[in-house]
This record gives sequence, C-alpha cells and structure tokens, in this order.
Amino acid sequence: MPLAPQLLAILVCPKCKGALEYREAEACLICHTDGLRYAIRDDIPIMLIDEATPVER
Repeated sequence: MPLAPQLLAILVCPKCKGALEYREAEACLICHTDGLRYAIRDDIPIMLIDEATPVER
C-alpha cells in the first residue's frame, strides 16, 4: 500500500530538513542532499537518522 499523499507532503529529511524522493517499489524515502535512504516498514516511514542507510551512487 503506498503512503498517503498528505503524509508525503509533510515529510522532510530529519537531518537537513530537505525534500525526500518516495520510491514505492523499494519501500523507502531518499534524501539526495545527505545521500540517505529511510526505510518504510509496514507502511510506516522510519525517520531516524541512526536507522538510515547510505544511498548507493
């Protein structure tokens, strides 16, 4: 189930407060500024900096 558009509209990167890219197929949110990937588990974005993983470039 995709995230609600209302939720996506207010979510920002917790580290830089920048925009996030939603990747539904990968179940994650990407911050291109910081190069971090925030997982989405059970339709809940895990917005903890310590839980984020680096984006492979």
